[in-house]
Amino acid sequence: MTSPVRIAVTGAAGQIGYSLVFRLASGEVFGPDQPVILHLVEIPPVMSALDGVQMELEDCAFPTLAGVVKADSDHLEDGFADCSYVLCVGSVPRKKGMERGDLIRINGPIFTSTGQAISRAAAKDVRVIVIGNPCNTNCLIAMNNAPDVPADRWYAMTMLDQNRAVSQLAQKSGRPVSAVSGMTIWGNHSATQYPDFYNTTIDGRPVPEVIDDEAWLQGDFITTVQKRGAAVIEARGASSAASAANAIIDTIRAVSRPTEAGQRFSAAVCSDGSYGVDEGLISSFPLTSDGTTWSIVQGLEHNAFAQAKIDATVAELRQERDTVRDLLS
Repeated sequence: MTSPVRIAVTGAAGQIGYSLVFRLASGEVFGPDQPVILHLVEIPPVMSALDGVQMELEDCAFPTLAGVVKADSDHLEDGFADCSYVLCVGSVPRKKGMERGDLIRINGPIFTSTGQAISRAAAKDVRVIVIGNPCNTNCLIAMNNAPDVPADRWYAMTMLDQNRAVSQLAQKSGRPVSAVSGMTIWGNHSATQYPDFYNTTIDGRPVPEVIDDEAWLQGDFITTVQKRGAAVIEARGASSAASAANAIIDTIRAVSRPTEAGQRFSAAVCSDGSYGVDEGLISSFPLTSDGTTWSIVQGLEHNAFAQAKIDATVAELRQERDTVRDLLS
């Protein structure tokens, strides 16, 4: 019998977690022959809601769900024990009047203990995907507090931004999303991120040839992608949940399977200095995967406009790193 894959999800009773765990349990990600055991982690006041999530998982009778482990955030090692994937969905959300720096400092201790628990308890082959914002710097903190986990196992999610950008280009061009290829998100998952339309194609042609509106591409397109999360909150009164869960699924697939020839995907990883991004920063790049580890796609060129956008988002990452330098052990 195939050994189950253990997957930990923090914030499992929250909106994103609730949109995610049933898809993980269903066999959609790893296939109908791969059983999974879900490790669901929540803060103590929400454990009763987590009981309800477990009941619903049981009531779905998924053949691929081999078990559910529940743990509260005071016992993270129990939650992460022997897990090959840790999906850090939970974090303190930004509240009205809160500066980004304040949010970083509030979440810092949470991700310090998260990294330490992953290092002590998770499986040797663990891969960590940080979704809770500010995800790049939360990931940086956790990684630096998990010295026994190799740096290439850590990801902050920018796939949702990639998906948003692809959808916007498809709508503008009147083509299906499958016609859009090569989109990369550079830098931070924030309002400074750069969706690289210059190195993206539609039906094999460069985007500016298909969408002959550079003012829109350099203006409204980028702004829409950067601020899409805020627009969703304004429209539905809550943050992106289903689309974020979908992007988590896409990220797991991207990092766990060999990338098709000629394709690439976006995730924030530990920089090796490529493209002038400071070594050690968690920054989004164009990536490929061999199914075990990732490589940064080399050789992409940037004009002055694009380079200025990349420089700005990397500068923000440096500033965030400096804000939490005392937490980087």
